[in-house]
Amino acid sequence: MTTSSTDATRSPRLPAGFVWGASTAAYQIEGAAEADGKGASIWDTFVRRPGAVRDGHTGDIACDHHRRFEEDVALMRRLGLDAYRFSLSWTRVLPAGAGRVEPRGLDFYDRLVDSLLDAGIEPTPTLFHWDLPQALEDGGGWLNRETAHRFAEYAAVVAERLGDRVARWITLNEPFVHMSFGYGFGVHAPGHALMLDALPVAHHQLLGHGLATAALRAAVPNAQVLIANNCTPVRLRPDARRDEDVAAAHAYDVLHNRLFNDPILTGSYPDLSAYGMTDGSWGGVVRDGDLATISAPLDGLGVNYYNPTWVTAPADPAAALPFDLAEPAEPYERTAFDWPVVPDGLTELLTGLQDRYGDRLPPVWITENGCSQPAGLHDRARIDYLAGHIAAIARAVDLGVDVRGYFTWSLLDNFEWAEGYHQRFGLVEVDFSTGRRTPRDSFGWYRDLIASQRS
Repeated sequence: MTTSSTDATRSPRLPAGFVWGASTAAYQIEGAAEADGKGASIWDTFVRRPGAVRDGHTGDIACDHHRRFEEDVALMRRLGLDAYRFSLSWTRVLPAGAGRVEPRGLDFYDRLVDSLLDAGIEPTPTLFHWDLPQALEDGGGWLNRETAHRFAEYAAVVAERLGDRVARWITLNEPFVHMSFGYGFGVHAPGHALMLDALPVAHHQLLGHGLATAALRAAVPNAQVLIANNCTPVRLRPDARRDEDVAAAHAYDVLHNRLFNDPILTGSYPDLSAYGMTDGSWGGVVRDGDLATISAPLDGLGVNYYNPTWVTAPADPAAALPFDLAEPAEPYERTAFDWPVVPDGLTELLTGLQDRYGDRLPPVWITENGCSQPAGLHDRARIDYLAGHIAAIARAVDLGVDVRGYFTWSLLDNFEWAEGYHQRFGLVEVDFSTGRRTPRDSFGWYRDLIASQRS
């Protein structure tokens, strides 16, 4: 099923009841860094490290969503969204990450949820999108097992307040990226460059997911619980297909995809020792009962997709990692972030998940997909990107994958982590000097697509 035009009305139809949404994240849009008793997160700290973020940008104001959320909900209503995926700031609710609850933080999310429901939009909160409380990081962060328990306590606090109106919850966003960029390479907060010594972060995040899942279900009897994993199909270049290149591709797939999907969907970790990434014991990090907690059945698997990853065998046999990242040989179009545009990679990813996990794979939700494009309102390249990827989802559905919804990244231009305000992913352009919102052409295209899918 393909489209020859980016006219929204000619897009392939998704099944009845398919959910159309958009995504954002708290630190990237809220601003109000110290308002109403909010505590410091690791990103509040990291952005003040010289050279950590391009041009010294911070999320102190960002899109000013904390003050302007009603304006943003009105934009969502204009789009015709079925659902809105946002994240909660842990330190807006628990300034020190545990202990004292800040009622003004919960009041803000109360107002946001009520505003969404009044607009006919289903709130879909994510509990953790990389903004760990600094107080918990001072105690070891996700390297410390206790952080998983603090995360479950936070989940319980939020669910008690919002659970009468919120049914669909996402525990973690992209634990692979947080582990690798935040703890492995040091390019994101908290800024540790531990390489493979960051692996305990994977387990503690997944344990936190499992404990939070139990807390959500205890507080919200009808809770639908998901996790949003960043997934990527792993590819080899045509000129790099030696046995050692194939082994490198398997190693990367294990680290990026299977390390975060297998424990949840199969109740066991892949064998990292086969690739020299652990000694097989995890150094006592994994304890009895942990995998049973992590593998509690999910109501859906969130998949964030941007592009495939190409790998080769490491050029240096003594390298710390058993693979090198490579550029594709094909001349793909590129986003403003210089990421290759590969819609068929999403079909490949979804059918690959179905093939790997079979009936253990729950319904899939595309919880992020989008692209950075140059500033400006006429963003034909973004429209083409979205149209191609939505067609790729339709092809996967035709091949038997149960995909329930699509959340594009992102509703608004926002603070793009280490890139600051230099990458623009929004259907809505944001003037960061004034906060003014202006819908782009892609906003109108997505609005028309949603309307045509309902007709």
